[in-house]
Order: sequence, then C-alpha cells, then structure tokens
Amino acid sequence: MARIAHKKHRHSATEIVRTLHNAGFVAYFAGGCVRDELLGLEPEDYDIATDARPEQVRGLFRRVDEVGASFGVMLVRHEGATVEVATFRREGHYSDRRRPDSVEYADAEADAKRRDFTINALFLDPLDTGAGGSGRVIDHVGGREDLARRVLRAVGDADARLNEDHLRALRAVRHASRLGFEIDSATADAITRHARELLGVSRERIGEEVRRMLTHPSRALAASRLQRLGLDAPTLGEPNALCETPTLAGLGDDAPYPTALGAWALDRAAAGRRVSAARIRETAPGILDRWRTALCLSNDERAALRDVLEGVAILEQDWPSSGVAAQKRAVATPWFAQSMALVRARDAALAASVSARVEELAKIAQGIAPAPFLTGDDLVAAGFTPGPGFRAWLDVAYDAQLEGRIHDKAGALELVRRVRAQS
Repeated sequence: MARIAHKKHRHSATEIVRTLHNAGFVAYFAGGCVRDELLGLEPEDYDIATDARPEQVRGLFRRVDEVGASFGVMLVRHEGATVEVATFRREGHYSDRRRPDSVEYADAEADAKRRDFTINALFLDPLDTGAGGSGRVIDHVGGREDLARRVLRAVGDADARLNEDHLRALRAVRHASRLGFEIDSATADAITRHARELLGVSRERIGEEVRRMLTHPSRALAASRLQRLGLDAPTLGEPNALCETPTLAGLGDDAPYPTALGAWALDRAAAGRRVSAARIRETAPGILDRWRTALCLSNDERAALRDVLEGVAILEQDWPSSGVAAQKRAVATPWFAQSMALVRARDAALAASVSARVEELAKIAQGIAPAPFLTGDDLVAAGFTPGPGFRAWLDVAYDAQLEGRIHDKAGALELVRRVRAQS
C-alpha cells in the first residue's frame, strides 16, 4: 500500500510540474525527494520549485493553500496528494537564526545556493526523460558528486549556512546518520564551532529533531555523532559525554522514543562502565527533569521514560528476590517489554533468565494476568463499607490468586474477611 501511495504522490507531483510547464514556467522536483530517488529510496513527500510567482501558482490550480506565500510557498492539492510548490528565491540575513528577514525571487541556481546541504539542493525535471531514468537532474552545487561519495556537505560556506539556522547542525547529523553518509570535515568543524549556539534554538525544534533521530534504526550512530560533535551538551542540557552507545545499538528497529531515550540515558550514565540499578535510581530524577525541559517531552513520554528506567532497575536488582505475585504484576505492566529490551541490550544472560522465568510464571495458577476473582463491587455486595482499605484488600486477594493460594471468588472473600479481622 505504501508503494502505491508513493507512486500516486509522484504522479500528482509530476502533473503539477506538467501544468506549470505548459503555462510557460520552469518547474522541477526539489530537495529531499530528488536526493532519495537518486539513492533508490522512496521519498516521504514531493516538493516542487518553480519560477512561477505565488499568485501565478494560485491561478493555475483549483485547490491551493497559502501556507507561506510571503516566502513564495504554496500547497497544491491534486488527486488526493498535497505538494509544496515554492518559487525560486534567494534569501536575506537571518536575524532570528530561523527565517530570512527578506526574500527575493530568483532563478534555480540562486535557489539551490541558499539551501542547507548539497544533497538537498538538487533539482529533477520529471518531464525530461529523454536520457532514460526518472528525469533530468539539475545540479548547481556538486550535490550529485557528494551523493556518489556518500558525503554530507554544506552548500557554500558552512559557517554561513549554520549562522542562518543553527538547527541545521542537528539536521546534518540526522541526514548523515539515516543515509549512512560521512559528514564533510569542513562542515563537521563548523558544526563543532557553532555547537553552543544551539542554545538559542527553540526547545520544540530541538526536541523534534532528536525524536526523529532516535526513532530511526540509525539512532546509535546519530547519538554518537551528537556527542562527538559536541551537540549533546546544548541539546540535552548536560555536559558533553564521549561515550559508546551499546544499549542504543542493541535496540530493535521499531523501539519507541522513550525506550530509545532510556537506552541513551543508560549509556551516558555508564560512561564506559556498567551502571548499577542503584545508580539508575539515583540519576533518573535528574535526567527526567533535564530532558523533559530540553527535549519538550510530553507528560506521557516523561512517564514512559521514568517507567522504563525504573523497570530496568527492578529487573536487574529486585526481580530475583521477588515473589510470584510481584513478578507476575511486573510482567503485566506496560513498561516490562520495553525495560526487557534495555536489559537484553545490556545483559543477554540476565534477559534470558528473566524470559525463562516468565515462561514458568505463565504455567502457575491462571497465568500472568488473569481477571481478578474479586472486585470492589463484590466487596460492597458482601457487606463491606467502601473505604481506604478496599485497595489493600483487593491486592491481597489478587496476589493470592496469582500465586494459586485461592481458586475462586468464595476463597477470595474468605481471605479478605480474615485479613480485615486481623487488622
């Protein structure tokens, strides 16, 4: 289905280019979609660059949204696909380090030279297929050679490109890591020189870049590069850490964001040594506070990160001495599978031992997480007055059920009556 959607999106983008071309305008695919097609990847979306002005684009298409008309950017909807159509431009000074103070419409070469990295500054004419392939590539900045060399390089002067928007440092790491490219030495040096200036970038934008890095299978390489280039300090709000990232590297490709954050936190706390469960519990509150602010974590993400770190401490310290009920309750929690992923990356033998115990637990009584024999309604129906003791009584009954010490509702009620009488 994804491949069909991609083909439909490309078809729509091509038809938009055709409409612009038939009206006498120059129009090309631009940026990341060109890069990905030349690398044999499926682009996430298609962007178009053209010499048509926004008002001219508006006049050619029935469904157009002016999302950035002052910057020459329009959204055109065609056969269910939405394509960004931007007018070729050159840009003025970036006083806010994010957006240009002024925009001047220009030609394709000037537009290419204002972009961030050479591999993102390529154009492709999908209508010109005379030489075979998917279209004719237009390269004003040496991007095609850098693709062949598998190198990410800033367009023109790297310091100037970073001064325009310091978030480009994080984008460089994300793109290079995802594609398996090296970062050009001059670009890497400029990133290191400008690393502290990330402090002036909004935390929302920084958090989104980190989220995109750590939810991709290249997460360990991205984190290592952030550390090596000195970007981790302004990104996370803590000192630079030149450490290995084995826990991150050991995660599965589809690891959720909080789990990946937990893995990185463990790697950074370990600093080349195995961090103990006690140390995890000691450092976790500070990490949660710093990273929630630095990365703009949602309440749910912060809670998941807290739980996954505490889960590792439980599995590595508390699990062996826990009883059947406590172990079953742990296995049934949302954090268990994610904490196990971290334990597996840190200590394969321990993970194997826990997994074997989980198989044993599944055979005891009614399994890992059976429906409880007794509920609050049952206690009320049996004449108990609702109050603070309810939760504790229900927990006692459920633990007994998990351990196979009671076998039905009647047994659960009898146990609760004995516990109440003794309290």
